[in-house]
Amino acid sequence: MEIPLEIVDKRRIIYYTILDKCYYLRNEGDIMDNLIEGLKDKLKEKGYKLTPQRRATLDVILDNQGKHLNTEEIYGLVKDKCPEIGLATVYRTLQLLDEMQIISKINLDDGCSRYEFNTHEDDHQHHHLICQNCGNVIEVEIDLLEQLEEEIEKNHDFEITDHKVKFFGICSKCR
Repeated sequence: MEIPLEIVDKRRIIYYTILDKCYYLRNEGDIMDNLIEGLKDKLKEKGYKLTPQRRATLDVILDNQGKHLNTEEIYGLVKDKCPEIGLATVYRTLQLLDEMQIISKINLDDGCSRYEFNTHEDDHQHHHLICQNCGNVIEVEIDLLEQLEEEIEKNHDFEITDHKVKFFGICSKCR
């Protein structure tokens, strides 16, 4: 499983940030442990616990990064791990994780909400290329709109906090 993190090499000591906390990288097993500990802390700050159902839901999202799963797809995968879980529990868990900015709810104009792990709370979301033929979604990490944002803020006395961009077209596999 690939876990999003920022790694900084300072004097040959490797640190990484997950959920706004900095950790010393000892081995790859520590990454998931620290991610879960950071999540537990964040939930605790808001008066919640990391229940087995919330953990299973988050695990499914982390295990399927880049797939932009919808609620029913997440539910199906979580149900494999927790057969007793109900769809309503998954809905509530996704809503809670989204409200806490641990995951992001995205709309790809296909009639359902999709979810992805929120790698950078304070940064802009990445953008999406959506194939109109097969529905494939490609993530675009570059942000070329900074100059446009500055111009809009200046000309309209408006503070931009985020933007979302979706490009629709035909992917290379469908052409």
